[in-house]
Amino acid sequence: MAVFPEGAPCWADAMVPDLEAAKRFYGELLGWTFEESQPDYGSYTQALHDGQRVAALYPVPEEQSGMPPAWNLYFASHDIARTAEKIRANGGETMMEPMQVGDYGSMLMAKDPGGAVFGVWQAGTHQGFEKQYQPGSFGWAEVSVRETEGVDAFYPAVFAFEVVPYGDESVDFNVWQLEGKPVGGRFKLPEGTPDFVPPHVMVYFVVGDCDDAVGTVRRMGGAVRVDPQDSPYGRFAIVEDQQGAVFSVIDPRTTAGEPKV
Repeated sequence: MAVFPEGAPCWADAMVPDLEAAKRFYGELLGWTFEESQPDYGSYTQALHDGQRVAALYPVPEEQSGMPPAWNLYFASHDIARTAEKIRANGGETMMEPMQVGDYGSMLMAKDPGGAVFGVWQAGTHQGFEKQYQPGSFGWAEVSVRETEGVDAFYPAVFAFEVVPYGDESVDFNVWQLEGKPVGGRFKLPEGTPDFVPPHVMVYFVVGDCDDAVGTVRRMGGAVRVDPQDSPYGRFAIVEDQQGAVFSVIDPRTTAGEPKV
């Protein structure tokens, strides 16, 4: 039986030039330990927090040398071939067709109509996150794009999300819900966003203290894209690791006001 409902964020991994450097960075920042790398799967290395799988790291494949480091998010599918059909039928692009990954499951890579890249995972023996919404694990994700019209139609058609507007006219943001619970959202990049910022999926990891985490990022050679700030969902910051992979950290216990959805 599937652990995650169709469309729920179920896994995240990062492609990095230097796997050992990434392990040191995330081990220090998020308290991760690591399983032995799997050479048959490109040295894919799963990260653990308190013995539970929370994400993975892997080195940039030789054939993709020069690709920038990045975090990728996977949405759960119960029929990945059918999900691929829905992606194409609703204006998206399948960049990598469904592929079996041993007995772990099946995956595909896709691009939404706004240009953001994401993954889809149909679980086999690997269900996905074993821990979420706690320090050291996945906490949230949002798709950030410049053009929203095609994107806003795309994700509910592919994953049957219920769309709930954020409720603040100063921010163009929709929350996606499954079974009445928020699972992610769509954020429109504001006017003035630098051209070098591409459409992307932002992955958030929960930390015990956002400001302390930002200090650790800097100490470990990373950088801060957006300084810590309060939101109705927690104090967060946008950061990058020492190799340039961008992600966010959030402390959901420290909030400003009430969530609008």
